[in-house]
Amino acid sequence: MGAMSLFRDDGIVLRTQKLGEADRIITLLTRGHGRVRAVARGVRRTKSKFGARLEPFSHVDVQFFSKNSELVGRGLPLCTQSETIAPYGGGIVMDYGRYTAGTAMLETAERFTDHEGEPAVQQYLLLVGALRTLARGEHAPNLVLDAFLLRSLAVNGYAPTFGDCAKCGMPGPNRFFSVGSGGSVCADCRVPGSVVPSPQALELLGALLTGDWGTADACEPRYVREGSGLVSAYLHWHLERGLRSLRYVEKS
Repeated sequence: MGAMSLFRDDGIVLRTQKLGEADRIITLLTRGHGRVRAVARGVRRTKSKFGARLEPFSHVDVQFFSKNSELVGRGLPLCTQSETIAPYGGGIVMDYGRYTAGTAMLETAERFTDHEGEPAVQQYLLLVGALRTLARGEHAPNLVLDAFLLRSLAVNGYAPTFGDCAKCGMPGPNRFFSVGSGGSVCADCRVPGSVVPSPQALELLGALLTGDWGTADACEPRYVREGSGLVSAYLHWHLERGLRSLRYVEKS
């Protein structure tokens, strides 16, 4: 029969899928087990308080029941209990800019956690922090999104450089930018397809990567748009295919 086990973890609901007449498959990014898919029974019934806690953007404490000794195995575990830690969706879903930015964050987090059951604590903490900031409206949604994308790239080993040359290390600022080379490059290291972004856009992206919100918030909209284009191109290069949700994100 195999072992039957209970697991408890906290996580962010990334997405949900209908299953049968009343159930859902819930995909979460958890602190201890990385990305997990589980079946939540009866949550589509209109009176289900359990289901209301398992909507995208929700930060929840969840209990799982698995028929195996490990949470992620051959079959999907059951999500048997959940308690709300923070209902970030309430501050996100009613605002189009926040909602589209948040949706892109959820998709990014799922894409960077390809292997179910593998802990991805840094990615999890980044997502929690970004959704909290987004829900509170502390900064423009597209700035919060770009900061999250850049930091997600960094914790997954793809940190771009916006100053020193990504290839030879020549001290910056450098004039050219190449997504395939890892960011800013000098004149000697430039490759076909390199672009020449404005210094202000590169300064903005460096600020978002390091958390310098004073610089980021003061940036002019045209440089914010330019920076977002660079972030999108860089992300698409490393993910090898684009994010569907990015096309809906509002540009300032």
